[in-house]
Amino acid sequence: MERLLVLARHGQSDWNLKKLFTGWRDPELTDLGVEEARNAGRWLKEQGYGFDVAFTSNLKRAQRTCALILEEMDLGDIETIRNEALNERDYGDLSGLNKDDARERWGDAQVHQWRRSYDVPPPGGESLKDTAARVLPYYIQFILPRVMAGERVLVAAHGNSLRALVMVLDGMTTKTIASLEIATGIPLVYQLKADTTVESKTVLEHDIDHKV
Repeated sequence: MERLLVLARHGQSDWNLKKLFTGWRDPELTDLGVEEARNAGRWLKEQGYGFDVAFTSNLKRAQRTCALILEEMDLGDIETIRNEALNERDYGDLSGLNKDDARERWGDAQVHQWRRSYDVPPPGGESLKDTAARVLPYYIQFILPRVMAGERVLVAAHGNSLRALVMVLDGMTTKTIASLEIATGIPLVYQLKADTTVESKTVLEHDIDHKV
């Protein structure tokens, strides 16, 4: 039985381009972001992958990425489920601020801690630990059962909501997760074992399959 789980971070957004903390704010994809999403769909189709169901967040940059991937794969009519549990982490008071401006105001070390530590949230926002506390129960209750039933599942979400999933799937620690960066528009392809652990992982790029 195939147990396929593909994770894809949304393509570049307007605020990614402007180096703004985005969180639960809802900017559109840039032209590059649209192309990244379409490329992801093309690469997946070229490699022979297909999906039975897709999950995405309540934010339009992830929703549009999901739709563009499926459109390129001629799968635009499959079931697509949206839920805020898959939203990006809430950056609280940092939302809308330029990252360079934030470093000038609070210092490199403090901003780095807010961005990359596991359990230190920015003022008024969520840490990665907080984000995982909503992402992982949703994954266990709604996404994983579909994978284990043999359905092929796409999750189009955000850098930090996906980091929370990858941390568990890849067996990363609270220290090693700090260095993990998930690129926009690059699918992470997982095949799971019958015990729900990872059998294989492929980082899918054009003409390149990186087996991990």
